[in-house]
Amino acid sequence: MGDNLVFKIALTLVPSVGAITAKQLISYCGSAEAVFKTPKAKLLKIPGIGLQTATAILEFRDFESAEKEIHFLERNGVRALFYVDADYPSRLKHFPDAPVMLYVRGTADLNPERVLAVVGTRQPTPQGIVACEEIIQSLKTYHVQVVSGLAYGIDAVAHQAALGAGLPTLAVMGNGLNRIYPAAHKGLAAEIVRQNGALLTEFLSDTGPDRENFPMRNRIVAAMADALLVVETGARGGSMITANLANDYNKDVFAVPGRVKDLKSEGCNNLIKTHKAGLISSGEDIAYFMQWDPPTEKQPGIQRTLFTDLAPQEQMVLEIMRESADPWSIDRLSYQAQLQGSEIAAVLLNLEFKGLVKSLPGKRFLPV
Repeated sequence: MGDNLVFKIALTLVPSVGAITAKQLISYCGSAEAVFKTPKAKLLKIPGIGLQTATAILEFRDFESAEKEIHFLERNGVRALFYVDADYPSRLKHFPDAPVMLYVRGTADLNPERVLAVVGTRQPTPQGIVACEEIIQSLKTYHVQVVSGLAYGIDAVAHQAALGAGLPTLAVMGNGLNRIYPAAHKGLAAEIVRQNGALLTEFLSDTGPDRENFPMRNRIVAAMADALLVVETGARGGSMITANLANDYNKDVFAVPGRVKDLKSEGCNNLIKTHKAGLISSGEDIAYFMQWDPPTEKQPGIQRTLFTDLAPQEQMVLEIMRESADPWSIDRLSYQAQLQGSEIAAVLLNLEFKGLVKSLPGKRFLPV
């Protein structure tokens, strides 16, 4: 995997260097390797880098742990994604606290067209289980990727329902990939990987399922989704944390309502009551609010006839977009086409009017 990966992983091991600081260092130094080779005087000139952080970087010697991690990745078929890699989740990367490194076991596309995160209580009622299953099953025709946290209860129900519907599902973990937590979900995790899904974590392989890891896991679940669905939850707990994070991230949040005095629906009802979630009772409700249409077959030939009507910049941008099946962000297109943000926005708007580009949630675009 290369010496460069050693430095990328090592940077995440340096005390007092979190995701935001690491990205600041890399943006000024040019690479993770350069961070470790930059003199202290230059490190101290970087905004936000004090003496303690600079000293921790230059005194860091535990590259052996990074090399050990690489051996684990190679032995277990795990992908390591750096935050500037093309395969890194585009929905996640623009958040300042997005992990510098992600570790992925499985073949799931981390930049699919549509993503629904599902969270809820670890002790669902039979009604909650049925509601979750039926909602996900009804989204089958919309080709939605289902994201959850592999926990007991609604998380597991969501993963299993996605597998049953033939939808890809992504399990975000609060520990390293050398174990499955909870252990009872080893079979489920294996099936997720087998059916073109994936297990994803920001933690090194030997990291245990420590309590403080799960709020960090929750922010990834919220950030990677276009919409978040809450199915049965109390007034407090991990599901409410994730729902509030999703609102902070400007994601669409939906909740299944419950009876007024039902404690397991108290959180859902409160989210709806305070206008932090939309009330839904079916997958079709979600598709309607998200403006998801069932995928249709592309009609060959139509786009070619329109090509002659395109301005040079429009034709260039469309050709770039067709080089990848993944949705494009404005920033990514602006970089590839070497156009200013205002220019690329105008080009995309014209292409959308001509029916050659489709706008997706999260300000992403896909060629039709």
